[in-house]
Amino acid sequence: MKISIITRHAPSNYGSLLQAIATQKAISKLGHQAEIADYIRKDEYGLKGLLTLLSHKERWNKNILKKWTYITLRYPGDKLAQNKFERMRKKYLSLSMRYSSLENLKNNPPHADIYMTGSDQVWGPVSTGVYDSAYFLSYVPDRLKKIAYAGSFGRTDFTEKILQEYTKWLSRYQHVSVRENSAVKLLADMHIKCAGQVLDPTLLLNNKEWSQFITKDLLGKYVLIYQIHNNPILDKYATDFARHVGLPLYRVSPSFHQITRGGKFIFLPDMGKFLSLIKNATYIVTDSFHGTAFSINFNKQFIEILPNTKTGSRNQSILQLTGLQDRIITNYNDFSISQKMIDYIPVNKIIEEERKKSYHILQQMIEQ
Repeated sequence: MKISIITRHAPSNYGSLLQAIATQKAISKLGHQAEIADYIRKDEYGLKGLLTLLSHKERWNKNILKKWTYITLRYPGDKLAQNKFERMRKKYLSLSMRYSSLENLKNNPPHADIYMTGSDQVWGPVSTGVYDSAYFLSYVPDRLKKIAYAGSFGRTDFTEKILQEYTKWLSRYQHVSVRENSAVKLLADMHIKCAGQVLDPTLLLNNKEWSQFITKDLLGKYVLIYQIHNNPILDKYATDFARHVGLPLYRVSPSFHQITRGGKFIFLPDMGKFLSLIKNATYIVTDSFHGTAFSINFNKQFIEILPNTKTGSRNQSILQLTGLQDRIITNYNDFSISQKMIDYIPVNKIIEEERKKSYHILQQMIEQ
């Protein structure tokens, strides 16, 4: 069967790209054809996307001089990242025609046997701060089959009005599975039947499968920062931690402005080098869900600093599943975690069992 997937594949970050690749590959392994609906909103791309992001930054948006200073500093790096990720999407993903609005999708939807909402924060707010019904397959007629694999709300606090909208859209699905344990409860509160909590797609592929994308392994020992949120506490802790263990500090990011945050800066590597940086790190300091997921998949010694936002439940869910909550740092003067090595034998067993269960749920949702 042909399965059309709408997911957050287009932001210029590695997690978005890698989860889309993994979803596509997992469906292919089950014997079906996957195509990513190439939906990229105009207000999330190019200069308009940067202006949308800027509208939420009061410090920079309150006067015209600061606003254009921000754009001048950010846009060149953002444009480089957008171009690089566009090339990687075309290389690694099977994409539909480009859609830039919900209206485009409604007027000429992709042709498929099944329509699927994929993973990542598909049911959270987009860059404008609102919720996009396209990710709830609102453009797909009622008569056609709709499923969701590893859908994520990204947070747990919603207004009653938003929950009513969620209930309306999610009740149209034949099968819904979610990524976080908090989402299972949220669906229960909405009286939406849940097929189960499943692994993020990136964990459906094992480390050997991901290693196939690596052309050259990195040599030497180092501490790696993979950071999504602006958090000076993480920056300082990583710097102090690297000094404590006597290793060089590397920072990888598709966002050029992170160059000022500490560590040898590795800007916008291709996907293979990004994976190699994680695979070969001695320690990883991260606030990213996918940074955590790949650390676990590659059996790395990682340190988790939860983001100072309302989205930390994503990270906590995978840590609870694997029994690794003790990797969360709360005392930023304590570096003893460097001596507390993770025993990956039970962790790998959990992931392997969950991987089998998740594939089974995905297959059932597609074929039932």
